[in-house]
Amino acid sequence: MEKAELAKRVVEAALRRGEFRLRSGKVSDLYFDKYQFEAQPELLRAIAKALAPLIPRDTEVLAGLELGGVPVATALSLETGLPVAFVRKARKDYGTCLIAEGAALRGKRVTIVEDVITTGGAVLDSARELLNEGALLGTVLSVIYRGDPGQDPFAPEKLKSVFLFSMAELEPFMS
Repeated sequence: MEKAELAKRVVEAALRRGEFRLRSGKVSDLYFDKYQFEAQPELLRAIAKALAPLIPRDTEVLAGLELGGVPVATALSLETGLPVAFVRKARKDYGTCLIAEGAALRGKRVTIVEDVITTGGAVLDSARELLNEGALLGTVLSVIYRGDPGQDPFAPEKLKSVFLFSMAELEPFMS
């Protein structure tokens, strides 16, 4: 599926209008209900196929962030054969007490996978936890980046943002 058609399908599936408070605290009249594109197997498969070439070649593990990054990372794992780790928002205080379950992270080149990013605050919180676990981080991969594509929110942390769609790429299909 070509990128423009995929953008149109993502917008049709996930765009909501109204008044929404984002995780960043900002209020927006547009919201991408990512669970709507993640819950459709055909659409999620197409997203994974489009994201796969954006994964850095040296990636050894994909790290899907709770909750929306998990289905995207899982679909990418199936598409690429790369193992996946599932990253919690907070370390659990029972059982293994791990912040991430699944693939081992220590000493591995890890690409963080997220669904929609606005300011990147949640990603940065998780990145710090992954670094504490010994992950070697370089790239944050997302389906949609709502921020300014000219400003990488992760650059100060020496991470690179790579995304499938910017808001500018989705806007033609939002009318």
